[in-house]
Amino acid sequence: MGFWLIFSFVVIQRLVELKIAKNHEISLKSKGAYEVGASHYKWMVSLHVLFFISLVMEVQLLGRQAPIWFWFPLCFFLAAQGVRIWAIRSLGEFWNTKIIILKNAGLVTQGPYRWIRHPNYLIVSVEILTLPLVFNAYLTAILFSILNAVILSIRVPLEEQALLESVDE
Repeated sequence: MGFWLIFSFVVIQRLVELKIAKNHEISLKSKGAYEVGASHYKWMVSLHVLFFISLVMEVQLLGRQAPIWFWFPLCFFLAAQGVRIWAIRSLGEFWNTKIIILKNAGLVTQGPYRWIRHPNYLIVSVEILTLPLVFNAYLTAILFSILNAVILSIRVPLEEQALLESVDE
């Protein structure tokens, strides 16, 4: 399995998403939106950057090779990409990597948001677990799954509170 091909795809995808998020942020802020939870955002970004560094180091320095069963985690990873696109499209201009709140905009309840409150966080959790497993990078999968759970335990309650307050006002 082509590590650098998949790795490049994911990095390019993340860069495109950051551009989309920045455009959405500018648009929403021009309408009076504001950011919540900025103090933890740098830690979330750091976690994702370190995830990619750890993945490269574990695969390249420790010589990890894709196992014969690589297709199993790869299928979950690819399915997550489809749900990611669905989630982004469902939120439209409200999708962002930051918590950007526009008062009284209402909550999105279409697409995957009909069944799960924060599908993008589930998607990221699946990716952080499955992408390393495609290449036998167990250390990265375990460590960053734990770190991601920690950051989400901070982020999700902040986002929930901000969303509920914005709808009530």
